[in-house]
Amino acid sequence: MAKPQKSHSSRAKSSSHSKAKPKKKNNMPAPVPQRGGVELVDPLVQAQMKTYEEAMSLFHQQKFQRAKQELEKVIAGPSRELADRARTHLRITEQRMKPSSEQNPRSPEDHYQRGVAMMNLGRWDEARESLEKARKLAPKADHIHYALAALDCLTGEADSALANLKIAIDLQPKNRYHARNDEDFNFLQEDPRFTELLYPEKEGYSS
Repeated sequence: MAKPQKSHSSRAKSSSHSKAKPKKKNNMPAPVPQRGGVELVDPLVQAQMKTYEEAMSLFHQQKFQRAKQELEKVIAGPSRELADRARTHLRITEQRMKPSSEQNPRSPEDHYQRGVAMMNLGRWDEARESLEKARKLAPKADHIHYALAALDCLTGEADSALANLKIAIDLQPKNRYHARNDEDFNFLQEDPRFTELLYPEKEGYSS
């Protein structure tokens, strides 16, 4: 008498289940977007970073009054790291904005720094006095001529502004590109001589 064969269906099922192992999911978190070591997940932090960058741009242009206002906004933002950075630069900004009456400027750079500080405070006469002293001591310093040109614009003296700006550009051609984006020269925007000076490559201005 033949022995009944054992069913292999259950064994086949078990083997098929053992082969179909579920794939492990990669649970690693996505990298957090950063700029300069600061996490930029929060839109408020992104806005704070943008304000900080604008403040630093103003700081490097030595527009300390406006830089101070932007840095104060950064300090009020959510990122503690950005706020700490802003506090550091705010202290430097406030120091540079102080009148240097207690100091005795001697070098061209001393007079220049004092002149820029007076410009930022709107004290035009004192600014001009310091910048003229700086120019007398360093007649080939392009940044001093550039600052005088900016001061001339702020006080409405177009001819003097153009003359000083031309000297600054002759001494350092990069000043042409700085002046194109410098709000201090808005006073000259409609003056064709200003356009000719800043855009000599345009048709009709090329030599």
